[in-house]
Order: sequence, then C-alpha cells, then structure tokens
Amino acid sequence: MSSSDIFIGETIGTAILILLGAGVCAAVTLKASKARNAGWLAISFGWGFAVLTAVYTTAPLSGAHLNPAVTLAIAIKDDDWSNVLTYWSAQLLGAMIGAALTWIAYYGQFHAHLTDREIVGGPGAQDTKSVEAREAQAGPVLGIFSTGPEIRIAWQNLATEIIGTVVLVLAILTQGLNDSGKGLGTLGALITALVVVSIGLSLGGPTGYAINPARDLGPRIVHALLPLPNKGGSDWSYAWIPVAGPLIGGAIAAGIYNVAFA
Repeated sequence: MSSSDIFIGETIGTAILILLGAGVCAAVTLKASKARNAGWLAISFGWGFAVLTAVYTTAPLSGAHLNPAVTLAIAIKDDDWSNVLTYWSAQLLGAMIGAALTWIAYYGQFHAHLTDREIVGGPGAQDTKSVEAREAQAGPVLGIFSTGPEIRIAWQNLATEIIGTVVLVLAILTQGLNDSGKGLGTLGALITALVVVSIGLSLGGPTGYAINPARDLGPRIVHALLPLPNKGGSDWSYAWIPVAGPLIGGAIAAGIYNVAFA
C-alpha cells in the first residue's frame, strides 16, 4: 500500500464510520427525528453497522484501521512505524469530515433541538452560570459528536476505555486481520463489527465507549467549531480520557498478542 492509498482510504473510511455512527446518535437524540428515543440498542447496532460499512468500503485501499489504537497495535506487533503518522492524520481528518456531514444531514433537527426551550431553557437561562462554567459543561448535543461519562471518576473512566479497547484490538489482532497482517480482512470486518456491538452493549454504559481516539477527538473539535445555537461546551476537561485510554488499551492488546499469540 502506498502512503497516498493509506491516506485516502483512512480518510474516506473514518468519515463513513463517523457519519453513520454519529448519525445514529443524532437520529436517537434529536427533536423531529423519526428515530428519536430508539435507545441504546439502536446506538450499539448502528455503530456496529458503521464499522462494517466503513471497513468493507476501504479495506482494499488502506487495510481499514480507522482507529489510531488499531494502528498503534499493529505497529507494535510488527515493529513497523513507517506509516503511523499517515494513518493517524487521515483518521482524524476523516472523523472531522464525518462529523460535519452528520451536522449537514441533520441540520434542521439540530436547529429545532437547540432552540427548544424545554431542552435548552428559556431566555437568559444560560446566563445563570459563569462563562467558564458554560464552556466546561457538556452541551445538549455533544453526545452526538463525542463521548462523556455518566459518572465522572477519572480513573474509572480511563480504565473503562482501556478495557474496552483491549477487547476490541485483541479480537482484531487474533481474528480480524487479512493475510498480510496489515489491516482488516473480509471476515475480519464482520467479526470486528460484532465485537463493537458487544462492547457497546456490555461496556458502553459508563463512558459511551469511544475505544477510538479519532472517533472522539475529531468530532469534538467539529462540535467546538460549528455555529450551533445554544450548543454549550465541548467538555475539553474530559477529552484526554477517550484519547489516552484507547491508545493505552491498544498498546496493552499488542503486548498481550506478542506474548501469548505470536
């Protein structure tokens, strides 16, 4: 694979992943969406199908890592770091594009949701808090773009992301890779998608299961930049956890693989 193939494939694939993944979150969350209140089951399966679609679409180009934690794990497994920055930069860019496309697809719903007084409060409601407090607070639609904890205990939130990512990456390394070992194969795409559904159902409750630094950071940046009315803060004080946790989890999974399976 050339560097250009990797960059194009990872950008397209991660954009598809976030478009469909954030899309199901928007569908379940936003006012005037036909799928509103469909629940956690819809979100878990929606993200699983997003993985399936993105991997099948772009595996021939880049191996469809679509996740910096997967790229890190494969680099550790093979001791080959030559394309890591290419993968990571494309994944972040693709995640931002996918988040922006989700906003376009649900533009009217975002506006209806964020101008509803029952959701954002009446005139002047936001003025009851300091600017610093409003900026720190997770806004009412941030969960469409990125993750956040139900109970904010930093070590637990970090541990949850590490555990979930170890499960994901270890499954990919043992069952999901193609013959070259550089990316996901045809059967691996299905296995990975089902593992993502399983993680969502079993481990997603505490933090929303980022298990992918680009999946969280790229859309969080887009949330901060978009001209959404009454959007609230982007919760930057939490943003390090869904980046660090999956990277640590990916490294641990690669270590387990090299010791136990290689």
